[in-house]
Amino acid sequence: MIRVSGVSKSIHKNQILKDVHFSVKNGTVTGLVGRNGAGKTTLLRMIAGILKPTNGEITVNDKNVFKQPSIKQNVVFVPDSADALKTYTISEIVMFYKEIYQFNEEYFNQLLEKFEFNKQGKIKHFSKGQKALFSLILAFSTNAKYILLDEPTDGLDVIIKKKILQFIAEEVAEKDVSVIISSHRLDELEKMADHIIVLKQGRVDSEIEMEELKSQYRKIQVAFETSLPNYIREQSEVLSESGRVAVLLIDSDDEKTDQLINDASPILYEDLPLTLEDIFIAKLGGELYVS
Repeated sequence: MIRVSGVSKSIHKNQILKDVHFSVKNGTVTGLVGRNGAGKTTLLRMIAGILKPTNGEITVNDKNVFKQPSIKQNVVFVPDSADALKTYTISEIVMFYKEIYQFNEEYFNQLLEKFEFNKQGKIKHFSKGQKALFSLILAFSTNAKYILLDEPTDGLDVIIKKKILQFIAEEVAEKDVSVIISSHRLDELEKMADHIIVLKQGRVDSEIEMEELKSQYRKIQVAFETSLPNYIREQSEVLSESGRVAVLLIDSDDEKTDQLINDASPILYEDLPLTLEDIFIAKLGGELYVS
């Protein structure tokens, strides 16, 4: 298990993260979402032991990442770009990874064949999608139990994106690894993640268990003779509004707001399918697709 306890981080007197607490269970996919500057990448780098927290503690399997650095063998961070590897050949990268991790070269070669990679040449000759997929193949060949992915599908075409998402899902299911994915693609996280952590202004704003998502909230569309009454607006999250029609998010057990809506005699009142994007809008506001 990864445990983040009271972690804060300041860089050049700018506080990036503030008193962050959460844990990641074994064999799960955790989505990390938040707006620009929320501290997602910084947090992943600290879990991987690349950056040291200003305050707080990060443990992997109950071992402090910085006091017992050998535990880092169980954690792999995959950045959103493979540029750091671009001047190396595949064989050189394999030699490097074998020095650091319990690298399974046989499995690595099997994956290269599966995805039809040319084993010769340098990474700089790969397309952007190939670089992203190659980085994942490297990570999952390390036998590490915790894989940290920073925007793994950002800017990729639909075909390679589908391959990457399927590959991640298969690895989690077959190897019982834990994956933390920092992503602005909420539609992708919704299909994969067991758990969502929402960062807002450097803090954990909320945590969402995907299995419980639809039981926690209701998304409703309402319309009134004039406009949405202010007292209803104040009791709910307005996801969108156009003329007399509004889409609201309310807690599933919020009987008070439900009664207020019914007492206002709406000319339209219907439940709509709930998505992770709806929760993101309600929690963070504004545009969804932020990196």
